[in-house]
Amino acid sequence: MPQRTALVVGGTSGVGLAAARLLQSRGVTVHIAGRGKERLDDLAATDASLVGHQADAGNADEIRAVAEAIGSVDWLVLAAGGSEGPGPIADLDLAMLRRAFEAKFWPHITTIQSVLPHLAPDGSITLLGAITARAGMPGTAGIAAINGAVEALVRPLAAELAPIRVNAVSPGFVDTPWWSGLPDDAKRDYFAQAAATLPVRHIASAEEVAEVVALAATNANLTGSVMEADGGARLVSLV
Repeated sequence: MPQRTALVVGGTSGVGLAAARLLQSRGVTVHIAGRGKERLDDLAATDASLVGHQADAGNADEIRAVAEAIGSVDWLVLAAGGSEGPGPIADLDLAMLRRAFEAKFWPHITTIQSVLPHLAPDGSITLLGAITARAGMPGTAGIAAINGAVEALVRPLAAELAPIRVNAVSPGFVDTPWWSGLPDDAKRDYFAQAAATLPVRHIASAEEVAEVVALAATNANLTGSVMEADGGARLVSLV
């Protein structure tokens, strides 16, 4: 089997980094793209086998340059996004919500357009949404709309871009730097409360979700699917 190449945009932390490491462990040549030079420098020391590129997923020229430097991409994984978006609708900061759309939705569209000319004919695109897109959790209307917009891309693109495959992974609670805005005690208490309610009774690790991302990216029979890796969050009330 010829050597495969993956590009993980937003691959310097969280689920993106876990997916990059997993694919690399399976013999894939993995390129990661992220905005932060310091983080890329750190990964160059700890994960020398990952090929780092400094690029903003929302900047078409920068992402296009990365794709051109790689040459051909078999599997594109999009894990870009920010931490803004949640909040009760009555006082939701709409300027913040616009920033959150800019941080996640538009980079997905921009990256897909920029990398598409370099995707292998039998390649794949894997997006990262979130279970808020379909769960009725109070205080998540804004972020649900963002993730819903991302996940809504999957089916039409799977039909439009065939035989390139397009899928998404929809995680629930995952212990990643996304939660770093919470104080440690508050995060621990919130996770304990959520874990007690979830059917799986635990908060996912980035590595658990990365296994689903790798499946979506590499399985030649999967397309047009949003794979829920939420520990059953959509099945219960988390109020």
